[in-house]
Amino acid sequence: MAKSVIHHLQQWDSNLFMRIFNMNGGRLVNKSLFWVSRSGDGHLYILIMSLLLVFRPNEWKIIFVCGSCAFMVELCLYFLVKKKVKRDRPFDRIEGISFLIQPPDQFSFPSGHTAGAFMVSIVLGNFYSVVMFPMLAWATVVGFSRIYLGVHYPTDVLAGTLLGIASAMIGLHFIT
Repeated sequence: MAKSVIHHLQQWDSNLFMRIFNMNGGRLVNKSLFWVSRSGDGHLYILIMSLLLVFRPNEWKIIFVCGSCAFMVELCLYFLVKKKVKRDRPFDRIEGISFLIQPPDQFSFPSGHTAGAFMVSIVLGNFYSVVMFPMLAWATVVGFSRIYLGVHYPTDVLAGTLLGIASAMIGLHFIT
């Protein structure tokens, strides 16, 4: 029974991956999603913290501490799950698939880019509600881009989403 459920979930995951990967939005879409994906690398987070330090110095410390706590939780759980699950990336399992962006490591589950994007979105949105929706929209597109570019399955992105949200909530709970 459990094997059957897992098999169906993997089949659904692979089929949805192929539908998204084969969308072929053209050069502009490919390049745009490449840069959206790269925005989840972490450089944007340093820029955001730098801007907060300059324009919101009184709020910067608490946001930095919450974000750092959430990041440490996310990073620990990310590496723990990544090393335990060791799920191959789609291009390693599906013949004829090649990635459109260089993945940062060998395994795909969970999506660290998606986890980081959702974690930052929730932490910042907690302090500045006006940015919550745009940040969550951006995080969603980061997750989508990881599938579109061939480096993650949909369930990798879903797990990254849940990991990012949970990490942010833990960081906010313990600090605020």
